[in-house]
Amino acid sequence: MGKFVLVYTGGGMPETEEEQAAVMAAWGAWYQGLGEAVADPGNPFSPAVKNITSDRNVSDGAIGTASSGYTILNADSMEAAIGMAKNCPMLDGNGQITVYETFEM
Repeated sequence: MGKFVLVYTGGGMPETEEEQAAVMAAWGAWYQGLGEAVADPGNPFSPAVKNITSDRNVSDGAIGTASSGYTILNADSMEAAIGMAKNCPMLDGNGQITVYETFEM
């Protein structure tokens, strides 16, 4: 079994309390359906972003497209992790998901 990091980009914030409640319910149902596969439910990222280059210079903003959050899953394979990610509510909010497989060092 491996760990897979789902990195979210895009998406939007619900505007009304009703929409917020619906989005939170969808995330709760997704996490509940994943059960033990959730290693870390993650969090959204704030807009405070810095990047550090190889020469140690620090500047504002993301390198490339800014990410909006993450989740870490346990799965038997990349295909299994992708299957779980395809049901993520992030996709319903016009977001995208990049799946990274990690490895032990």
